[in-house]
Amino acid sequence: MEKSAQHYDLLIIGGGMVGASLACALANQPLRVGVVEAVPFRSDAQPSYDDRSIALAYGSRKIFEGIGLWQQVKEIATPIKKIHISDRGHFGATRMDAAHEGYPALGYVVENRDLGQLFAKQLSSFSNIELICPAQLKHFTINANDAEVVIERNGKIETLTTQLIIGADGGRSAVRQLSGISHSTDDYLQNAVIANISPGKDHQNVAYERFTDSGPLALLPMSDGRCSLVWTVDRDKVDEVMAWNDETFLARLQARFGMRLGLLQKIGKRKAYPLALVRADEHIRPRLALIGNAAHVLHPIAGQGFNLGIRDVAALAQVIVEAKDNDIGLLSVLNQYDQWRKRDQRCVTGLTDGLVRIFSNQITPLVMGRNSGLLAVDIIPPVKRALMRQTMGLAGKLPKLARGIPLR
Repeated sequence: MEKSAQHYDLLIIGGGMVGASLACALANQPLRVGVVEAVPFRSDAQPSYDDRSIALAYGSRKIFEGIGLWQQVKEIATPIKKIHISDRGHFGATRMDAAHEGYPALGYVVENRDLGQLFAKQLSSFSNIELICPAQLKHFTINANDAEVVIERNGKIETLTTQLIIGADGGRSAVRQLSGISHSTDDYLQNAVIANISPGKDHQNVAYERFTDSGPLALLPMSDGRCSLVWTVDRDKVDEVMAWNDETFLARLQARFGMRLGLLQKIGKRKAYPLALVRADEHIRPRLALIGNAAHVLHPIAGQGFNLGIRDVAALAQVIVEAKDNDIGLLSVLNQYDQWRKRDQRCVTGLTDGLVRIFSNQITPLVMGRNSGLLAVDIIPPVKRALMRQTMGLAGKLPKLARGIPLR
C-alpha cells in the first residue's frame, strides 16, 4: 500500500504525560509518529499539566534514563529520600530509607507544569514526531490493513491513516468510548484536595503518607522548601473543606497531620478532584491499544497512577520497536504488550484499592490488624523490601527502558 502524506505508523491520541512519554520513547526510530492533542501545550487548560505534582517512582527515573530524558527531568525534580507512613491516633508506622536500601532516592516529585514544558520542547525537536495540535478526534474506522482516523483541526475535517492507534487520552478516553470498549467504575465517593504547602520546618526530602479519620493525606517534598499536599476527603464534605479560609484549612490540616513539619505556614491555590477506580475491560484490539489512564485510573494513595502508566509506555514501546518489519497493529503483536502488563496492573490496582478500603474503615479489629501490618512491614526486612520494589516500579519482568537501557 502506498503511503500518503497523511499516513503515520502510529497515532497517539492524547499528548499528556503518558502520551508524550511514549512519543519520546519512539523518537529517532524508523517510525512516523503523530500526537493528536486537543489543547495546546503550555496552555492553562491542558489538564495533564496543571498545578498538580506527581511522584515519580525510582523505576520511572530508570525509564526516563532509557528514553534519554532523565538529565532534563532531574533539573526539575525533588528527590524523596525517606518515606514515613502512619495511622493517626494509632501505634502503627512504617519508615523507608533510600540510603538503607542502596538507592539514591525512593522517588522524585515533579510539578506537572514543568514536565509539560519539558515535553513540549522535546517533542518539537524530533524529526519523526509530528504534533497535531490543537486537534480533536472525531471518530475512527479499523480496517484490515490500517485505521482511518478523522480529526478536526483549525475548523477543518481531516482523515489520517495509521497502522496503530494509541489511546492515551485519560480517564474519559474518547478512544475507549469510540471503540466500544466497556469499563468498570468504582466510585470512592471521595475527592482529592490538592495544594502546595509551606511548612515551618525543612522537609529534609521526607514524604509523609498519613491515614486519618477524614481520609489519607500525603505531603511530598518539593523545591524551595514547599510540600505538595494530596488530602482525601469524603465527597459530601469537600465543598465545606474548599470553602474554609486559608487559616482554617491549615489549622484543620495541622490537627490531622501533626507537628512533624512544624507549623504549616502558607497554602497555595486549592483544587479538588473526584476519585474513582476505573478499569477498561480490554486494553487492546486490532490496531488499537490503551495506555495510562485510558486503561486504568487509580486512587492517588501511594502515588502509583502515572508510574503504572509510564510502565505501560516502556512495555509497549519495546514491543513496537521489536516488531521490526511486522505490522505493529496486528493483534499478535499487541498481545505481547497486553500479556506483559497484566500482572503489574493487577498488583498495583489491588494494592491501591486495598489500602483505600482498609484505611477508610474504623472497625476496631481492622484498625488493629492494619496497624500490626504497618509494624510488620517496618520490622521485617524481606516484607519491606518486597513492598518497596513494587511501589518503586522494580518488580516483575522489566522492559529495557525500565532498566535504563535505550531501545535500539
